[in-house]
Amino acid sequence: MNLEVLSISDNQELQNSVIDKIRELINFKNLEPNDKLPSERMLSDKFGVSRGVVRDAIQKLEFYGLLRSIPQSGTFVANVGAIAMNGIVDDILDLKESDFKSLVETRILLELKTVKLASLRRTEADLKSIKSALNAFSKKVLNNENAVQEDLLFHLAIAKASKNSTLNTFMLSITPEIITNFAKYHVCDDDLAMKGIDEHTAIYEAIKNQNPTIAKEKMKIHFKTLYQYCYNVDNK
Repeated sequence: MNLEVLSISDNQELQNSVIDKIRELINFKNLEPNDKLPSERMLSDKFGVSRGVVRDAIQKLEFYGLLRSIPQSGTFVANVGAIAMNGIVDDILDLKESDFKSLVETRILLELKTVKLASLRRTEADLKSIKSALNAFSKKVLNNENAVQEDLLFHLAIAKASKNSTLNTFMLSITPEIITNFAKYHVCDDDLAMKGIDEHTAIYEAIKNQNPTIAKEKMKIHFKTLYQYCYNVDNK
């Protein structure tokens, strides 16, 4: 798993502008569910932006269920009425940047569920991925190196093992900002990182033994210090 694919867009305002223009296009042309949108190239030329910006905008609208893409066929309007679609787009454009506390709260809620599912559904291949991430994290910590990305890769491997694509997508969507804010707030000090090796190992063993109750308990223990820390963060 590579975190390079999780980069945060540097042009959020431009992306939102494209989302609004796609909405206007759908309304102007009276496109209905299952109608096809112009290609990314055509939209890029029409809106005067790169295809990457158009692609990001389409993916966000897909995430919220307003569009659906079919490989080799194109992008289509989802089965959502015009009133609902316009309301959802308004909400998307009004979304505020997540604060660190909210991100961590969301992460905790998601992971208490994913770790239980992972312990029930994990395959041998999943175990290898989780173990590999655990080893990479441990190596960085023992070498006194920053291990934030390795830490999160461990948790993303668990999310993938849950076999729930929606939970996995949510984890992928909040991971970049968590990485950025960990550095900003200096969350991963040496003591927490060293303690994290034992905690990660305990979580891995519970998943390996397919014990969802213990897995959830170990994840709660792992998050306790971080959760308390985040509530004491000075966000001024």
